[in-house]
Amino acid sequence: MITGTYRQHGMVFTDHVVEVPLDHARPDGPTIEVFAREVVAADKRTRDLPCLLYLQGGPGGKAIRPATRSGFVGRALDEYRVVLLDQRGTGRSTPANRQTLPADATAQAEYLAHFRADAIVADAEAVRAEIAGGAPWDTLGQSYGGFITLTYLSQAPEGVRRAFVTGGLPSLTATAADVYRVTFDAMVEKSAAYFARHPGDRALCARIVEHLHRHDVRMPTGERLSPRRFQGVGVGLGQRSGFDTLHWLLEEAFVGGQLSDTFVAGVHDTVSLATRPLYAVFQELIYNQGGASGWAAEAEYARRPEFAVDAADFVFTGETYHPFHFAEDPALVPLAGATDLLAARTDWPALYDRERLSRNEVPVYAAVYHDDMYVPREYSLETARAVANVRPWVTNEYEHDGLRESTAVLDRLLALAKEDA
Repeated sequence: MITGTYRQHGMVFTDHVVEVPLDHARPDGPTIEVFAREVVAADKRTRDLPCLLYLQGGPGGKAIRPATRSGFVGRALDEYRVVLLDQRGTGRSTPANRQTLPADATAQAEYLAHFRADAIVADAEAVRAEIAGGAPWDTLGQSYGGFITLTYLSQAPEGVRRAFVTGGLPSLTATAADVYRVTFDAMVEKSAAYFARHPGDRALCARIVEHLHRHDVRMPTGERLSPRRFQGVGVGLGQRSGFDTLHWLLEEAFVGGQLSDTFVAGVHDTVSLATRPLYAVFQELIYNQGGASGWAAEAEYARRPEFAVDAADFVFTGETYHPFHFAEDPALVPLAGATDLLAARTDWPALYDRERLSRNEVPVYAAVYHDDMYVPREYSLETARAVANVRPWVTNEYEHDGLRESTAVLDRLLALAKEDA
C-alpha cells in the first residue's frame, strides 16, 4: 500500500507499507507492518529502471534517509529505482522496543524470535511483490545486509537478479564464540594502532577509568557511566573516521578535574542503544543455527585478561554486548529477561542452505575489506570459496564503512558486474 509520495532535491520518494505475518510459517497468525521507501531520480522517473533493494547493516538497523542525491544512493540512482527497507522492528516498520513489547520476558522472547534474517527475507519478498511486481531485483547488502543476502540466496534466490555485498560475507558455520575469538584479536590490534597514533590517550583512558571507579558520573538520560560502558567507545574504530572521532572526544574529557559535560554527552551518543535496541539484542543471535549463543562475548571477555578495564595497557571493546549493558542502558533494561532467554535458546533454524549455496546461480559481487574489524576477512574469503558465483574484491583501501565513505566502492562492484554481462 502506498502511503505517500513527494519530491525533494532531484529525487522522488514513494512510501510503501506492507502487512506481513509476524511468523511467516503461520500466515493466518498475528501480523506486523513493514515499511519501504522507493526512491527514483526525478529526471529518470518515467524510465523503466530495475530495482535495487538496499539491505541495511545492523542487526536491528533502519534504512538510511537520504537528504540529497549524493553518496552511494545518488550513484545507484543513476541506474536503479532504490528501495530502502526498514527491517522489521525498526524505523517505520512496526517497532519492537521497550515501549511496544509486552512486559513479560517470555512473551518478549517469543515475539523477537521472529526477527532474524530468515524473516527479513520473507518480508523483502512481500515488498518485492508490491514494488517490483514480482520481477527479480538486485540487492546491495552492507555489513549485516550481506548476512541477509546469503539467507536470501538460500531461501528465495529466484527473487534476486544480482547481489552486491560490502563488508558482509559471513561464515556459513561459525558460532558467535568463533567470531569473537577473531574480532577480540582485531580490537587488540585496533587499540594498539590507535594508541600508536595518539600515545597520550592511553594514560588519559586510564585516568578516566579511575575517575569512573571513584565517582558516580551520570549521563544525560540519568544512567551511570561505568568503566565498562566507557570502554565501549571503541566501537567505531573499524570505520575510516573512527580514530579521529574518538580522539576528539577524549581531548575534551576533563575540565577542572571533573569529566566534562561535553565528554559525557559524547560518550552517551556513542554507546547508547536508545535508537536501536535490537542491535544489542540480536548481536549474537544472528550466528545461531541450532545452538545457543550463551552470552559468547562475555565469555570471551572473561577469558581475555588484557581487556580488564584496570589492565596496565587499556584496550577498547568493539561491537559486542554483554549482560551489564542490559543492566545499565535504560533502553535495554526492560529487555534483559527476554535477551537471557534468547541467549539460552537452542532451537534456532539454519539461516544458510550450504548445499544450495554451493550451486548458487545468482552473481554475487562482494567487497571484502582486508582489515575489517567487524566481519573477519578470513571468514569472508572462506565463504566466497564455498558459495558458487561469488566474485570477491579484496581491498585495504577502505574500512568497514567504505560504501558510505566513497561512491568508488559501488562503482567498482557495478563495473565487475558489467564485465560479466
